[in-house]
Amino acid sequence: MKNLCFVLLLVCYQVAAQKPYFVYFKDKANSPFSINDGTKFLSPRALERRSRFKIKLINRDLPVNTTYLTQIASLGPKVLGRSKWLNAALISATESQLIEIKKLPFVTNIDSDKAINGLRKQSEKSKLETEIDYDYGTSIIQNQQLGVDLLHKKNFNGKGVLVGILDSGFDRANTIDAFKAIFESKRVIDTYDFVTQTSNVYDDDGHGTSVMSCIGGLSAGRLIGTAPEASFALYRTEDVRSETRIEEVFWLFGAERADSLGVDVINSSLGYTTFDNASQDYKYTDLNGDKTIAAKAADFAVAAGIVVCVSAGNEGNSAWRFIGTPADADSVISVGAVDAAGNISSFSSFGPNAKGNVKPELVARGSSTTVASGSNNIGSSNGTSFSSPVLAGFIASFMQEFPLIPPMKLKEILIKSANLYPNFDVRLGYGLPKYTKAAELASEYMKSLVLANEKPIQNRFLASPNPVLGSDIKLILNDIELTENEIIKIYNNTELKINDTYKNTKARIQTLNPGLYIIEIKTGETLKLIKL
Repeated sequence: MKNLCFVLLLVCYQVAAQKPYFVYFKDKANSPFSINDGTKFLSPRALERRSRFKIKLINRDLPVNTTYLTQIASLGPKVLGRSKWLNAALISATESQLIEIKKLPFVTNIDSDKAINGLRKQSEKSKLETEIDYDYGTSIIQNQQLGVDLLHKKNFNGKGVLVGILDSGFDRANTIDAFKAIFESKRVIDTYDFVTQTSNVYDDDGHGTSVMSCIGGLSAGRLIGTAPEASFALYRTEDVRSETRIEEVFWLFGAERADSLGVDVINSSLGYTTFDNASQDYKYTDLNGDKTIAAKAADFAVAAGIVVCVSAGNEGNSAWRFIGTPADADSVISVGAVDAAGNISSFSSFGPNAKGNVKPELVARGSSTTVASGSNNIGSSNGTSFSSPVLAGFIASFMQEFPLIPPMKLKEILIKSANLYPNFDVRLGYGLPKYTKAAELASEYMKSLVLANEKPIQNRFLASPNPVLGSDIKLILNDIELTENEIIKIYNNTELKINDTYKNTKARIQTLNPGLYIIEIKTGETLKLIKL
């Protein structure tokens, strides 16, 4: 069973040598909003307050013209926020991009004084202080259903989290607009084609391209993935020309390589039940979570500390109708599909697995999901192939906020946050996980660990920026920048020690080859640093 589909997207973001600027707009012309209907852009509570104090809505209350923001973003800058009251936007842009922005007819003024530069320094001190407001376009529902938009507003968008995708190919993913930001910032850390035993994954099937766009796509006003700032390892383990059990072996190899690389989350929109040789077909009783190579590999990956998301399958309308493997694996999060209203998609496969475990555990949008394709288009497509990466990206962004929660505990938290919990359904599982509830449960879990140990088990250790290009980096512990003599070790991803006690860490980081590194400080905290 191959859950294959295609479609596309377009992007605008940016990388090095950017500085913050405050850009003012001349008007709010052609706004889709009206002061005669505040319900479209203000909450009931906000409207009630205005009514209570007899304050009328005026033009100043209207949102910033999103067309203006889209045009600015198309030039490469990053839109960090917007002000409806000042009719302006805070952007991050290079000097060359700023020249082009000044030519735009709707731009009246650009502020770049010390106050704005001071804001940049403040945001370097604590990356959580900059609120991000993406223009999601048609992808808004697949983000809002899980509360991903709330994560993004807090600037948790997958940055520093490494996502591995095991799929059938990533046709032209390295050339399309949807992933421009990813490739410009060199956030594809590793690629490998286990079918042809080469490193090129961009010239085969395009299913993985659409899957990846659900996580990392970035195109203002069209498609925003659930973890647009994540980094990626792309592995082709599936050969769409045939269906044999060797593809499960490739899946195993891919999971092992992901483990070695230090991947945090694996998404696989693949599943197996029948093969070209019918004698190899699985019976339902075989899918008990323990028997198949793919299921074993998936469980091993989770045991190694990786969260694994797998499509439940698209067999809901077929005679077979059940999930495939590795969706049957005990430890993975199997993902079913729902539509925009949260109703089950007719094609979404049935659980449980043969052992009786609830499968799928969770759902996300898989009907008319906004995706990108290798033909550089953005559209919609159907399948649990897309609900799984939508959820995987949510998990990547959630892990950025709560990096210390192990996979099985994280799975438990997400299940308990779901809208049907403690009830479940053979197709919906426990339903749609919700960020607000999950964050509450995660915070309670972290507090329980603190109480059990009578001290925090780990402080918040951050690198800004991460990934880093060159040596312009700050290492921050609980919002305080560290001095260089507090960094004691740097490792590469094969656990080879790079150094002991640096007095010039920034210079040393600049000399490192591109790759994934572990930085350890005197207090024992560690973080993953991606060097571009």
